[in-house]
Amino acid sequence: MVDLNTPEGHAGAMLRSFPAKNALPSDDGDIGGIDQIVGFHIRLAYGAVYRHFTETFSDLGLTQKQVSVLWLIDDHPGIAQADIGRRLQMDRATVMAIINRLQKRGFVVRGPSPDDRRRQTLKLTEAGHDGLIAARACILEHEQWLKNRFTPGETAMLIELLRRIHE
Repeated sequence: MVDLNTPEGHAGAMLRSFPAKNALPSDDGDIGGIDQIVGFHIRLAYGAVYRHFTETFSDLGLTQKQVSVLWLIDDHPGIAQADIGRRLQMDRATVMAIINRLQKRGFVVRGPSPDDRRRQTLKLTEAGHDGLIAARACILEHEQWLKNRFTPGETAMLIELLRRIHE
């Protein structure tokens, strides 16, 4: 018997699960060996979560990244753009583009850092705060949709497991 909990057993089982060259496709919904690929399931899960997010947020006209930036600025008034990039794991150009869009909408204002003239600080405007309040209501709805699939313990475990991947 092959132990699927070992890398060798798992890889061997995956290799054996590939269909023969001349095998006809079946219509029973079986996806074959790809069903054992963790990255495949992460991609499918991300797609489902992203679709629901965009449906939930369609009336606000905000992206996930924009909401994350607004939330971070609200939690840390006067935060610098560079700090946003580090905390949200975004490159400098992406953060700048997001901030530019939010500034055009009147959601954020840039200002000089009191400690370092080379840095710009960010604060929410009243419109930005109102937008974030609306976004938080959508986030609660979205999070409830997602968390309804798990027990509280499973939710905590899922977050911990996902952190292992992205940290």
